[in-house]
Amino acid sequence: MKVDNWVVSCAAALLLFIEFAATISVAPMASAAPGTAQITVLYDAFGRTSTMEKDWGYAAFIEYDGKRILFDTGNNPEILAQNAKAKGVDLTKLDFVVMSHRHGDHMGGLAYLLKVNPTVKIYAPKEAFGVYGSDLPGSFYRKDASLPPEQRYYDGGPPEIMRFGSAWPGANFQLVDKNVEITPDIHLIALVSDKPGTLELRELSLAINTPDGMVIVVGCSHPGIDKIVEAAGAINPQIHLIVGGFHLVVASDADIEKIVTALHDRFKVEYVAPGHCTGEPAFTALKQAFGDHYLYAGLGSTLALGSAAHD
Repeated sequence: MKVDNWVVSCAAALLLFIEFAATISVAPMASAAPGTAQITVLYDAFGRTSTMEKDWGYAAFIEYDGKRILFDTGNNPEILAQNAKAKGVDLTKLDFVVMSHRHGDHMGGLAYLLKVNPTVKIYAPKEAFGVYGSDLPGSFYRKDASLPPEQRYYDGGPPEIMRFGSAWPGANFQLVDKNVEITPDIHLIALVSDKPGTLELRELSLAINTPDGMVIVVGCSHPGIDKIVEAAGAINPQIHLIVGGFHLVVASDADIEKIVTALHDRFKVEYVAPGHCTGEPAFTALKQAFGDHYLYAGLGSTLALGSAAHD
């Protein structure tokens, strides 16, 4: 009888172990599954989800060709943390980050990101004096050799390159001022706004050259969504999908129609998934123009990349 009790005890222990192992096996994976190609919206002010908090700003998590990319960080560190957790996105496991531009509703979550992933490489726009850091040649200012050394910058002998700090000391920023392929088929488009209110603002967009065409992820499109698409089209004229903010939130109906026509008729964009600062009237106009090629991209949405995903 003692043997029977021992067998029962062992069986019970084995069942507990199996149940425990099962809970471990369903935990979210830290790395992208092979072949995963998708974009998940982690931060926006509209959406169907009740498990994520809506707020003005933008962040998207991109998985493509084994790479895990965070594009922008939203407006609020706590909300970014909550929304990433709700979607099972591990921000400690990223290949790199892209910061589109210097506005607070896109970079506010950096405090949380750097807390959990302090050494991650962050691509950011290079500006003369930017929050992400900058540098200038020591020759940039006029000099007067008649002054005594104590009245001259660097005693009259400035360094060849003058480096200026960022708002996040120690962060691993890589500053970008021209279009560049940062890894095979993944490009950064670097443009400068010429629009009133954001004149000279530098902005980066992410362009992925997929077998179906270019997939473009935009933050706010301050330089103009048409100019971003044109620049990406120089790499591959087939534009498969645009995701993110088109910056038409305060645009007139005439300006919205001009952009919608350019995207649909001139650039032959296959799919659009607008969000953030695109604006409600522009949502309507784009949906009317693109029909079932308009993809909903509210907070929490996951867009599978690939032609079959949109059929």
